[in-house]
Amino acid sequence: MDGEDYEEISYEVGDDGIAVLTLDRPDKLNAFTPTMLFEMIDAFDRIDADDAVRVVIITGRGRAFCAGADLGAGGEAFDADAAGRGDEQRGAPRDGGGLLTLRIFQSPKPVIAAINGPAVGIGVTMTLAMDIRLAADDARLGFVFARRGIVPEAASSWFLPRLVGISKALEWVYRGDVFDVAEAHEAGLIRSLHAPDDLLPAARELATTIAGNTSAVSVALTRQMMWRMQGAAHPMDAHRIESAGIYHTGRSADAVEGVTAFLEKRPAEFPLTVSGDMPPFFPWWDEPAYDDS
Repeated sequence: MDGEDYEEISYEVGDDGIAVLTLDRPDKLNAFTPTMLFEMIDAFDRIDADDAVRVVIITGRGRAFCAGADLGAGGEAFDADAAGRGDEQRGAPRDGGGLLTLRIFQSPKPVIAAINGPAVGIGVTMTLAMDIRLAADDARLGFVFARRGIVPEAASSWFLPRLVGISKALEWVYRGDVFDVAEAHEAGLIRSLHAPDDLLPAARELATTIAGNTSAVSVALTRQMMWRMQGAAHPMDAHRIESAGIYHTGRSADAVEGVTAFLEKRPAEFPLTVSGDMPPFFPWWDEPAYDDS
């Protein structure tokens, strides 16, 4: 499968089970547009439906990851009414960045960000819903919303404090500046820093470790368990889901294969798929599925 039908992203799946989604407006520093938004959402629909995809890497073409929202409309760039998206009867229209991060959040596949250059505004907040962030050592990040007269978006007021703590999250958003990626690495937002030419190979090495050694069903369940327990009121909530998970996976073909392969000292070949073999309690949460209404 390839992304030849996309205009502002490219999408490729290798034989190794790794999908690479590349933001592809290099002449505009991969500035974010409505077209890019819906192409990324469509790509995640493909990712979730394709059992051959085990891990997703998201990166940018050229010298930037994503320079933020395309500000070609000038002073009205963030004005939904001027763009014809406002509706007093329905209230505020859905934030595009939030549509994307909620779609990523919903996915059962691990998502790795390979931040190859500047990541500003939506360029950085979109990565907060991804599981692991690697970055080029010369990248720069910026939560610049207050300097543009708006507020954080892409559900970042939920994600960012959970990743780095409330104090650091507020500092970055209050400052609104663009800062060296080393500061984000020190705060734990970035897993590791790499020379630019080494970034994508490092992301692929990590993705290969996941894709080549684990049960797709186990990883899918684990991703949702870990993320959704961030908002749990009591550890009993985690205990209930983990108990259901252990019960159903423990009697599965993947568990038989995993233990047998370990005892026989050979690589496991897990037979179950995310599309057809998730346990009956999945999904267990109450909020509605993603939509763009």
